[in-house]
Amino acid sequence: MFSRSDFSVWSILKKCIGLELSKITMPIVFNEPLSFLQRITEYMEHIYLINRACSHADPLERMQAVAAFAVSAVASQWERTGKPFNPLLGETYELTREDLGFRFISEQVSHHPPISAFYSEGLNKDFVFHGSIYPKLKFWGKSIEAEPRGTITLELLKHNEAYTWTNPTCCVHNVIIGKLWLEQYGVVEIVNHSTGDKCVLNFKPCGLFGKELHRVEGYIQDKHRKKLCVIYGKWTECLWCTDPTTYETYKKSEKRGGEQKKKSSEEVIKSENDEADDMPEVQDTVHFIPGSKLLWRINCRPPNSSQMYNFTSFAVSLNELEKGMEAILAPTDCRLRPDIRNMENGNMDVASKEKERLEEKQRAARKERAKDEVEWHTRWFHQGTNPYTGTSDWLYSGGYFDRNFSDCPDIY
Repeated sequence: MFSRSDFSVWSILKKCIGLELSKITMPIVFNEPLSFLQRITEYMEHIYLINRACSHADPLERMQAVAAFAVSAVASQWERTGKPFNPLLGETYELTREDLGFRFISEQVSHHPPISAFYSEGLNKDFVFHGSIYPKLKFWGKSIEAEPRGTITLELLKHNEAYTWTNPTCCVHNVIIGKLWLEQYGVVEIVNHSTGDKCVLNFKPCGLFGKELHRVEGYIQDKHRKKLCVIYGKWTECLWCTDPTTYETYKKSEKRGGEQKKKSSEEVIKSENDEADDMPEVQDTVHFIPGSKLLWRINCRPPNSSQMYNFTSFAVSLNELEKGMEAILAPTDCRLRPDIRNMENGNMDVASKEKERLEEKQRAARKERAKDEVEWHTRWFHQGTNPYTGTSDWLYSGGYFDRNFSDCPDIY
């Protein structure tokens, strides 16, 4: 990481209180060396939870795995206070991981407002995961709030099921003075459009004394609104589920001041080897309700993560340009973007100049299109309607992996 101690966020943001931040140009020192398209790809870090959902015969267990996947998708943001680079219009990112069984493609389909569309599929044709994200950023004096509008859809093809949800709001605190810290809050509703089951997850705001920091609590209910299980934990640690009766009994006992035997998550995991075999190690302890089932726990980060923008091992690999890759990538891929590449290599002055050059090139292209009255056409996605929610969405048009990149725009 490059030190930010000599730079004042306040000097840039003091004129932006309450305004939309997507049009504000920030110095490169506040960035992390990844594009927002690469940040979205981090949803796939815990793909084993999708695989688990695909393998379960019981719809309740499938919903539990999908709920854990939805929470895990925001877990990589923990302590990530650097801002990803805004993607240029037409920018793309692809990731194929044969070892994990998926391929992923994303495209920046709109610049104002900034909209990123993505599509992923299992290499075994067992799932499709897609969506579009429009992060609405606002500055509130001491904090920056990012509301990630847009629908996320997961289809489990073998079970003929589709789940949809929207991510919680993310907020970065102490942007003016003090240590930066991040929280997620808001209610996330995951709907199974085939069975009518619903999972409601409440990402709790920090509260006055920080008691609720990072906490997630919720439940799964069937189409008749009967509670089937309760889910709780922390999005920075791990997630558990238990039956509603056990949960209510525990809570009543807690209120009466009854002494509950509180074990750490490590103790429980030792006795749940079957559940935990494909899960990474937990970083912190979280007290749980006896009899609960472990659904997910966060990946351990590399030992030098704090010097590497607090990236996970998965995130560290996303900008890697392996030998021979340049010849087969689309010319619009993030890995080929010179400002991000120079920042990753520590050439901050060059990176800053390249960022300005790319932004100016984008502005000039937009003016040229306006002068000629030419509309921008997206390459890999088209605007349509989400088949499950009926709302506006960006849908994958197909064809990317045929690798015909002859008509890709020159954006770098």
